[in-house]
Amino acid sequence: MISPSDNTPWNTEFWTQRYQTHQIGWDMGQVSPPLKAYIDQVVDKNSRVLIPGAGHAYEAEYLHQQGFHQVTVIDLSQSPLQNLVQRVPDFPKENLVQGDFFDHEGTYDIILEQTFFCALDPTLRTRYIDKMHSLLAPGGKLAGVLFDIPLFADHPPFGGSRDLYEPLFSARFRFHAWETCHNSIGPRAGNELWINLRKKT
Repeated sequence: MISPSDNTPWNTEFWTQRYQTHQIGWDMGQVSPPLKAYIDQVVDKNSRVLIPGAGHAYEAEYLHQQGFHQVTVIDLSQSPLQNLVQRVPDFPKENLVQGDFFDHEGTYDIILEQTFFCALDPTLRTRYIDKMHSLLAPGGKLAGVLFDIPLFADHPPFGGSRDLYEPLFSARFRFHAWETCHNSIGPRAGNELWINLRKKT
């Protein structure tokens, strides 16, 4: 996971401690089934892909196995990035970024969202959407999963609903898919929203 800066309670130290003490209830130990299904439909393996707040980055591992070579991973904590390196020693080290998503610069065709949005303080949601828009190439896609359930108000993961999210994203994106996931893992069934959004120009 990732936090916007070390000035919030959910900073580098917070997330690193969670990983080191194995308090990572969000970690499925596998590529997310909705994201796997999406990745399997991406034809262009030269697509520039970004996974922010990637955690153990099972999606990055799967992309790498499928022959995608331009995959960049960002996380605020070094711990999950080290875990990815141990699992996938030949993953390009230059594409592993420890740092703040909001400071990242680059241009991507696809950004994969794996509940990173819900790990951020809700006051940063508009800023998140603006940043995603700026990182995507013309016609670029933001695809992935948001929690569609009230979770916590005082610590991550923060929840929300389709009715809350939709007006936020509509300012910057066109909706190609916006629906309840049909292939979530059991504990998340009915609580995940699949999004496939295209950048407005």
